[in-house]
Amino acid sequence: MLFLYVLLGFGMLILFVAGVVEQRRHFANLQAIPVRILVNGIRGKSSITRLCAGALTGGSLHVAAKTTGTAARYISPDGSEVPVYRKFNIPNPIEQIGVVKHAAAEHVDALVVECMAVEPSLQQLNQDKLIRSTIGVISNVREDHLTEMGPTLERVARSLARSLPRGGVCVTAESAWFPVLEEEARRRKCRLVFADAASVADEEMEGFGHFAFKENVAIALEVARAVGVGRIDALRGMWGAQADPSVLTVETYTVGGKTLRFANIFSANDPRSTLLNLDRLLESALVQQPIFTLINCRPDRIERNRQMAELVPELGTERVFVIGHPAKSAIRALPRGWQGKVVDLGGEGRDPEEIFGSILQEVEHEASLLAIGNVHGQGERLLEFLEGLGGLR
Repeated sequence: MLFLYVLLGFGMLILFVAGVVEQRRHFANLQAIPVRILVNGIRGKSSITRLCAGALTGGSLHVAAKTTGTAARYISPDGSEVPVYRKFNIPNPIEQIGVVKHAAAEHVDALVVECMAVEPSLQQLNQDKLIRSTIGVISNVREDHLTEMGPTLERVARSLARSLPRGGVCVTAESAWFPVLEEEARRRKCRLVFADAASVADEEMEGFGHFAFKENVAIALEVARAVGVGRIDALRGMWGAQADPSVLTVETYTVGGKTLRFANIFSANDPRSTLLNLDRLLESALVQQPIFTLINCRPDRIERNRQMAELVPELGTERVFVIGHPAKSAIRALPRGWQGKVVDLGGEGRDPEEIFGSILQEVEHEASLLAIGNVHGQGERLLEFLEGLGGLR
């Protein structure tokens, strides 16, 4: 028995020493990267990560980046991208260690990393142990992940602030909860910088070949300025950066004499972001009446399913299609005063071609369809099917 205890103790000692060695090696890799940027917030993290990387690249810096969102990618300094390997396809914050190691081996000047944690303690781990950012970003504070970070928006703001770099700089476009973030920043001796969307001119936005939001561009410009990259160089770098796969898009499909404008707003996820996306589409005349809405449901996002359904009257929609599972979680949350039609297309195994066909049956001549909720599950399968159809943007 004593032998077993000795063996156990020896094994634990080996693990402890190995852990210390690995941590020191990781910290050495971090120190080899002069500028480290951790992008946190509720919406737009993947897009901001790419914009920041593009802005710094425009300043002739050697930059690597890593996104988490819909399609996790490692972006090398030459612009090439590779999917982030995940065992059993399960995200794990520890994967950041491998990202830092790879970036250090490429001798980058800067690394831009999207925070992949929701739990406040893990957000702090991302900052204090895994990235140790010199510049932080908090995109915004919105109504999402309230179970983990809420239940109030103030609590969400304070949770996100746990990723602020101590003694560093943080950039945010959040105005409503800026005082709370500023309070938390002072505790960490972090200088908080406000990125004003109004400072970005319409002419500067014309350089983008995809949908981009002024708030996100303003953040990237402030990050570039903190690093010493000029505005013109930063903008040119952003204009040339590849868009994230989750970026807002509108594709037009014409089948059997019927036209459907499909607006992919899946990545918005929360009510306010969804409405902001819709406003942008209406202003651009890319979405027009009649407007239909598609809500994709997930069993692990019941509250989000309800939020999207409660939003329906504000979308100006006359028909709602519900896919995914459990569809009832959204259908039962539709406001009683709304007079539109509901089509239940839910179910985990429903064929996406059948879903698309059922939607087209409700189209008289042409219509716009807002795809909201969350992309994973039936949403992904429907997008894959639509990609095979092709379309005109």
